[in-house]
Amino acid sequence: MEDLTQRQIDILRAIIKEYTESGNAVGSEILEKKYKLGVSPATIRNEMVELAKKGYLKKTHFSSGRVPSPKGFRFYIKNLMKEKELTTSDEVSYKNSVWDERNEAHRLLSQATKTLSQKTSLLSLVATNVGDVYYSGVSNLLNTQEFFNLELSKNLFERLDEVQFWERILDRFPRLEEEILYILGEEDFGDPVFEGCASVFGEFQGNKIKGIIGVVGPKRMYYEVVIPQIKYFSSLLGDIIKNQGL
Repeated sequence: MEDLTQRQIDILRAIIKEYTESGNAVGSEILEKKYKLGVSPATIRNEMVELAKKGYLKKTHFSSGRVPSPKGFRFYIKNLMKEKELTTSDEVSYKNSVWDERNEAHRLLSQATKTLSQKTSLLSLVATNVGDVYYSGVSNLLNTQEFFNLELSKNLFERLDEVQFWERILDRFPRLEEEILYILGEEDFGDPVFEGCASVFGEFQGNKIKGIIGVVGPKRMYYEVVIPQIKYFSSLLGDIIKNQGL
């Protein structure tokens, strides 16, 4: 699978699981003790070095362990992750949450951001081609250790009001081969302060309105849970605004 051996894939999967749960750089000892990989810590260390050379892991300044890089997360999302399917009750709950607001775009999209932030416990955001930006769930981020970093929080909250930034994100969708856009860390945000941050967006489109809906949170979010919700909600919004002639 790409340029990784099966052992390297198993180690990368374990590192992403551990990093997602703990938020800390991952060392070989905890991998050997907790994940039963069947090889020694020395072998795990050597493989982690190889994964870093190939760009799947990064070394932090504060620890001897490693964290997944954007390339590592993308490999995991594309090849290893199993999406958690939404139940029928989840889908009904999403639809009911916005149905009463379906006749007015402003109220519909505002309610959509509130619902998505509640469902994901992340910050949710909608941006449209007419320059509207809606977001909800700031307090969700402030309960996450990455956003205890005041510089990161300050810069992110300032960016929320930069309509041009989100319009540029919206403009990237026509060039995508997939229905979901991932913005992961420093490389994608174009600023080192956002290294611990990530966004996941889906697109919706009606007769007049086109937009994106998604979440902003730590790079170690539970993508297998978040992605199916965004896929469903973006499709639902698209259907509603088309049917309402919006």
